[in-house]
Amino acid sequence: MADKAPPLTTEQIDWIRLSRSENVGPITFNRLIGRYKTAAKALDALPELIARGGAKRQIKICSAETIEKEYKELARNGGTFICSFEDIYPDCLKAIDDAPPVLSCLGNRDILNKNCFGIVGARNASINGRQFTKKIARELGEADVIIASGLARGIDTAAHQGSLKSGTIAVVAGGVDIVYPRENNSLYREIIEQGGLIVAENSLGTNPTARHFPRRNRIISGLSSGVLVVEASIRSGSLITARMAAEQGRDVFAVPGFPSDPRSGGPNKLLKDGAILTEKSSDILENTNFELTCFTKNDGLFEDEYLYEPEDTNLDADLSENERDLILQSLSHSATSVDEIIRSSGKSVQDIQNTLLELELAGRLQRLPGNRVSLTG
Repeated sequence: MADKAPPLTTEQIDWIRLSRSENVGPITFNRLIGRYKTAAKALDALPELIARGGAKRQIKICSAETIEKEYKELARNGGTFICSFEDIYPDCLKAIDDAPPVLSCLGNRDILNKNCFGIVGARNASINGRQFTKKIARELGEADVIIASGLARGIDTAAHQGSLKSGTIAVVAGGVDIVYPRENNSLYREIIEQGGLIVAENSLGTNPTARHFPRRNRIISGLSSGVLVVEASIRSGSLITARMAAEQGRDVFAVPGFPSDPRSGGPNKLLKDGAILTEKSSDILENTNFELTCFTKNDGLFEDEYLYEPEDTNLDADLSENERDLILQSLSHSATSVDEIIRSSGKSVQDIQNTLLELELAGRLQRLPGNRVSLTG
């Protein structure tokens, strides 16, 4: 496969380098592209931006050699990169504010732009829950809908199994070459062999850690026109996926459960908050607009959560050193709302975002859910 794979273009290499450089998250990536227009120019600007942010150590900027080496290994396994500027990059995913700049893919990437629906739920799923999930996934597949899930044990596994013949996308938390959990190794292979797709945001060889799973979840919901939660406790990661789906403007569906079963807590809460009650596949097919590519936030769910707004990408303004120090002094190691920082500083959104960008690139600040930030270290 390595010999048949076309070489990466310079634009692709620069794009992936920027996304893989230290402290460059998806939102920061988009702000850099918004200012500098090309990844190459953004890469050239990184050293100065990092220095202005007051980096206390050398920050790693990904090299072209690193990307070419990874691509060679990925291609050897039949895989490829997809950058967010390419036509094949899925429109649904591109619509979210923190869309991954690059995806690593193994399998049939042509299914990325077909109608897609996410199914998630408990790892310790009941027998009835797994059977129901397989049935729903199979019937949606018969209606030409691709099923996206996270390759976890339980409901995720059942969702993939039910849609193997019709097409399924497994979004993994680590590298696309890392099977987690290991017990799903056979399913991982079956997905690829039967025309499905394995997708990852992280580089090859990345072992999944706790922080990777919420980021994985946003891709599952981002690929999908809607998300179904089958079984999940109140604190389940599946509710993170549902919240992200609502923030991304996708419909949220839930299967009601018996009140005394802890796995019913999540879906039943979602139903109270306005999720669409789901008892059969027609409940999904009749309530999902798979043709929609322009999404607006779902106001019926998670009303107490901040819903992301597009960031201003005009970074031309500048501040004096004293003004920048005042902004830095307003930050702490506790989570602080960016809106509150803007209000208390009296500075423009643009000025604040400039400063936060430089601090993030320097490794002194981290972005948190809900448009909040905190100092690191």
